[in-house]
Amino acid sequence: MKNLARFLASSDHDVARALRHVRRQVRSFTLPAPRPIVVPMRMAFEAAREVYYFGARVLVCEPHFKSHCAQYGKGVRTGTFIHFINGRGNIILGDNVVLDGKTDFIFAARFCDRPTLRIGDNTGIGHGCRIVVGKSVTIGKHCMIAAGVFILDSSGHPSDPEARRRGLPPSDAEVRPVVIEDNVWLGTRSTIFPGVTVGEGSVVSAGSIVMADVPPYTVVAGNPARRVASLRTTEPPPPIGPAADRADPSARRHGADDAARRSGSDSAS
Repeated sequence: MKNLARFLASSDHDVARALRHVRRQVRSFTLPAPRPIVVPMRMAFEAAREVYYFGARVLVCEPHFKSHCAQYGKGVRTGTFIHFINGRGNIILGDNVVLDGKTDFIFAARFCDRPTLRIGDNTGIGHGCRIVVGKSVTIGKHCMIAAGVFILDSSGHPSDPEARRRGLPPSDAEVRPVVIEDNVWLGTRSTIFPGVTVGEGSVVSAGSIVMADVPPYTVVAGNPARRVASLRTTEPPPPIGPAADRADPSARRHGADDAARRSGSDSAS
């Protein structure tokens, strides 16, 4: 069979060349698309698709997810995927939370009785996110969690090499709650490590690895993430007088040099 396929693909025999020509013609075949015909067909297909996905979301996906929630507010909406939920924990949602696409929720059972995930009002979570909760993960209000974000309060394995070799779970001290404060934007494929607090109004750039707290109204980027910009509209004025001297010890020296230059120029005149 391999020899026949090789013969048809490479031989200069008339039969092989004819079959290759027919294959190319079949693969390049296309039909015209007159708009009076294809536009109604397309619109009918799109309408049927919308009805199908609306029914799947309202009748299957949302009820399935809400059945896992300990509490949820008004207007909670999912996409047309069934979220993957592993383990048992408390999912507490505010109003108008949107969980688009498919998200993985992983709850550990060995660190506390009921690990808790809280998501505040008007927060949206994109497709392909993964949230691991050993004790507590809190996401505030008006947050935007882009696709592929990974949030974890436990790495799942101990950092001690001997404990890993023995297959032990991480210690209790290695499971540290994560807090995402209000109005935070987590960029695509960013990772929030255990124990991190992302301050209010901050932005975590795409692909960032956040291993330390992020101050409020700050843009961070990189691996590990570092501050790259401030989002505050006004900066505090620079200190003057004695406060400036305390803030910058060199200020007194520069001030003395300026005074000396002025006195020298006065005496020369």
